[in-house]
Amino acid sequence: MAKVTRDDVARRAGTSTAVVSYVINNGPRPVAPATRERVLAAIKELGYRPDRVAQAMASRRTDLIGLIVPDARQPFFAEMAHAVEQAASERGKMVLVGNSDYADAREVHYLRAFLGMRVAGLILVSQGPSETAAAEIDAWDARIVLLHRRPSPIDDVAVVTDDVGGAQLATRHLLEHGVPYVACLGGTEQTPAEGDPVSDHIEGWRRAMTEAGLPTEGRLFQSPYNRYDAYKVGLELLAGPDRPPALVCATDDQAIGILRAARELRIDVPGELAVAGFDDVKEAALTDPPLTTVASDRTAMARAAVDLVLDDALRVTSPRRERLKVYPSRLVIRRSCGCH
Repeated sequence: MAKVTRDDVARRAGTSTAVVSYVINNGPRPVAPATRERVLAAIKELGYRPDRVAQAMASRRTDLIGLIVPDARQPFFAEMAHAVEQAASERGKMVLVGNSDYADAREVHYLRAFLGMRVAGLILVSQGPSETAAAEIDAWDARIVLLHRRPSPIDDVAVVTDDVGGAQLATRHLLEHGVPYVACLGGTEQTPAEGDPVSDHIEGWRRAMTEAGLPTEGRLFQSPYNRYDAYKVGLELLAGPDRPPALVCATDDQAIGILRAARELRIDVPGELAVAGFDDVKEAALTDPPLTTVASDRTAMARAAVDLVLDDALRVTSPRRERLKVYPSRLVIRRSCGCH
């Protein structure tokens, strides 16, 4: 059976192939309602399926958006990926997701793979500063939007959260409960000293402590970002003689691990230990006690990233500080901090 073509649809609908294209692609020119109905009826009757590969070869762009995240198993990145997928669907695009596993080589691998597929654009949650990734982006002259963080070597449009301000809010709130000080559960030795959300969370904690006239020396502890390793860190930290009275964690996953360790050690939260996280993943409301945390508008951030990667008119070329779209953080108060 011969393959149905766009010409066949045009003949059956009594119109031009250009009009058929406008109907299929929902633009760029408007089509009269009656004509659109004839074209859609012809498509259904003939069983026509657009050849997306041929379209991509002709336009040098596909209907795909590439998304690279450090680890989609972590709830924050899973929820962010879902928000990007929803926003892309509203624009008639599909999303390809790759996990860098916090490895520069894997990030570059997915950059090359997705850009080689002629994606319409690429949204990058970079795993860290990468000269190689920056060079790869420059070589492809790619349509890239950075999401969640902006490593210094990659000078491109970015959509981020006010991470410093959010951590300040959480630390100040814990101090308002009358604890003598707040300790911080930060990242690992591999966490960049600046330009990373976790390092910004640490900076926000430091600023709030300094404002309160409290020292930070010896009160910053390292931990991987996931709940399982944070649980192990928590068992050691909370069982020691210098157990902190309050702890602000760089991620909700870390905070969930700390809550589990506290329960195992029979430490009352928040009576003996106040805890706050960062990200407001959905599970934060289901912990025992429910977790006080810092939230950002992931839905709006994802939609902004998709719009920026698809619309040339939105991609500003002004100085770096004006190429950042910063969304505010807000404190979500639950019971782990001591509030009722």
